[in-house]
Amino acid sequence: MKTKIVILGAAESGVGAALLAQQQGYDVFVSDAGKIAAGYKAELAAQQIAFEEGHHSEEKILSADEVIKSPGIPEKSTLIQQIRAKNIPVISEIEFAFRFIGNSKIIAITGSNGKTTTTALTYHICKHADKDCAMVGNIGYSFAKQVAEDPKPLYVAELSSFQLDDIKTFRPDVAVLTNITEDHLDRYDYKIENYVHSKFRIAENQLPGDVFIYCQDDETTMKYITNYPIQSQAAPITMNKQLPQGAYLTNAKMHLKWKNEEMQMNVEDFALKGKHNQYNSMAASLAATAVDIRKDKIREALQTFESLEHRMEPAGTVRGVEFVNDSKATNVNSTWFALESMTKPVILILGGVDKGNDYSLLQELVKEKVKAIVCMGTDNRKIHEAFGDTVSLMVNTENAKEAVQAAFHFANKGDVVLLSPACASFDLFKNYEDRGNQFKQEIKDL
Repeated sequence: MKTKIVILGAAESGVGAALLAQQQGYDVFVSDAGKIAAGYKAELAAQQIAFEEGHHSEEKILSADEVIKSPGIPEKSTLIQQIRAKNIPVISEIEFAFRFIGNSKIIAITGSNGKTTTTALTYHICKHADKDCAMVGNIGYSFAKQVAEDPKPLYVAELSSFQLDDIKTFRPDVAVLTNITEDHLDRYDYKIENYVHSKFRIAENQLPGDVFIYCQDDETTMKYITNYPIQSQAAPITMNKQLPQGAYLTNAKMHLKWKNEEMQMNVEDFALKGKHNQYNSMAASLAATAVDIRKDKIREALQTFESLEHRMEPAGTVRGVEFVNDSKATNVNSTWFALESMTKPVILILGGVDKGNDYSLLQELVKEKVKAIVCMGTDNRKIHEAFGDTVSLMVNTENAKEAVQAAFHFANKGDVVLLSPACASFDLFKNYEDRGNQFKQEIKDL
């Protein structure tokens, strides 16, 4: 009898898991409560994988030996509760992929902010050093799909807390935790401890030969780190003091110390600017060092990295007004970092689906740098309440076109229009990429 695997959700991670499960000889069934995108449907059909969309056939699902669930499905869902009640094991796609990687190595990166940049930068360093590797997880291909179609000796994986929630044995050789700030608390009963616990799971299965990179300057990380019996080698990063091992910044120089070697590099030479990117660059450099990449390769890669789409991406200049697309800022902290790096007066485009945001964090920076706020969301009350007394120019808009036009109207030559919404995008857009792309298109049409 073949083992029966049911996969809930048929987007990137679900379809990837289905392809790998089929290849490994499982009996596979995919179920999605919504509509499955045409491209994904074609992939499932090509491999003759059974699937359904628009509903869940409970009887079929509850007869599974194991369930792989999409990171988007909350634990509270009735179906997941029923599966749990029947004691059917539930795992994530990264846990499933991990079973089939053989001797390959993994650098896994999580954190509330900076994880995408750190992942892309780590991958860039590895590629630059001629490593045969792939970037997987939340960015790029699903991990399972990569393992099924084009296995590599090294994977650089960006992982969300939702992906880590359902691991059992997943063990990265190098784990990176960039920072922990309040995000997605709606999925964690509004308890920061639950969210913190998810993030630390990245290191829970690590062995003494593995490496754990974390930020000593991050308050939440340091408050909780002693609660977890982490076995791997600690590799901290900091801007506040010298370290015997790890990465630190003093006098605008990054020092990388690992085993018996040390490398120094002037932060002026980093391609990525801003304090938050100095943390990301330290984390990525340390991760690369931990998989034995030479210092000169790290140095060259840090100088040549191109910034990511939708993450502080220059989106053009119109009549002396600069536009910056930071659509990937889906929480308040990301927007804080964006504002912190601004040197010109800002017209800020904010808003979308609020995940329990505390806007008071932005208060000081908004007072100092923002001359107008353009709200772009279906419900902007909290933004008005937070900044109504600080910013006199504030307007509601209902789409990217209105938002760009309003922002341009408020701007003078030498100002920056910054799209850094601090919210998810699902009220008006498909996702943050769609939001960023529409923003860029409207700038072209000005």
